[in-house]
Amino acid sequence: MTISGDQDTDRYDLHHHGDAEVGPGLVDLAVNVRTGTPPRWLRDRLVASLDDVAAYPDPGRAIAALAERHDRPGDEVVPTAGGAEAFVLLARALRPRHAVVVHPQFTEPEAALRAAGHAVDRVVLDGDFRLDPDAVPADADLVVVGNPTNPTSVRHPADVLARLARPGRTLVVDEAFIDTAPGEPDSLGGRRDLPGLVVLRSLTKTWGLAGLRVGYALAPAGLAEGLRAAAPPWSVSTPALVALEACSSPAARAEADEAARALTADRAHLVTALSAVDGLELRATPAASFVLARTPGRTDVRKRLRERGIAVRRGDTFPGLDAEHVRIAVRAPEVSDGLVAALSEIL
Repeated sequence: MTISGDQDTDRYDLHHHGDAEVGPGLVDLAVNVRTGTPPRWLRDRLVASLDDVAAYPDPGRAIAALAERHDRPGDEVVPTAGGAEAFVLLARALRPRHAVVVHPQFTEPEAALRAAGHAVDRVVLDGDFRLDPDAVPADADLVVVGNPTNPTSVRHPADVLARLARPGRTLVVDEAFIDTAPGEPDSLGGRRDLPGLVVLRSLTKTWGLAGLRVGYALAPAGLAEGLRAAAPPWSVSTPALVALEACSSPAARAEADEAARALTADRAHLVTALSAVDGLELRATPAASFVLARTPGRTDVRKRLRERGIAVRRGDTFPGLDAEHVRIAVRAPEVSDGLVAALSEIL
């Protein structure tokens, strides 16, 4: 576990994302959106919402639904145009003296902070990528961590994350993938007792809404007001607000939980198959909809897979990783078997 500052800011492409890896004719194992989504019932709700797009968006119903879901007041809920906008709003609303981002993780939080003129230190995890709260500098007044973390797929225990919260510090936990596990274990979305806690959620992965840009933040009322003030007027569209309301219902949550159970079985199949491939190692115990793999001594695997019609996500744009790493999305067993067959030819 290491700490680094601004001296290596140009080493990683913080704006590279998995969608840049996909293309016509490629099997997509680079993007973590659940296949076959959005479901028909959600499509119907979105189509029906077009009847209201002549009016400016009204977030009231979405906020009420999210507040009920997380058992907290509506003034602590902020709809956002995807998780990425939430990071931009935080970077605009806050004036951190010492910002720390825990890596390897989704790079947009750091990119947003730097674009807003904030210096950022990195706490870079290694080994099994488990978080040691004592590794985060005590004077950090802004800490950002993912749970489960992209791209490592590690889920940190809630009590470990809670140790990072303290008066005078804003703790941002990105839970974009928390609903990929049944029951959303270790979520802090309902915790109102931790000072300065901000939880970010996204509908992109489970519901297949990347193109709609829909997410939300849960934060203490004062900080939530700051996020709203930093946002452009009406930044969250009417269809996105309808999706937030619809996907917060008990029936939708039950459907998401069932999807998470199916994902768990598919991930177990993938992990077992990858574990049998010589020359490949899994870097951590995965808990989300993707796994992180390493091919020691080989930096051409992503390119060789692409030649065989398979797209995976490169790892060398994540601080703490290099070109020997690839992130692989969990798919149906037959798709995973095709990947493993290709890897067995390459390695």
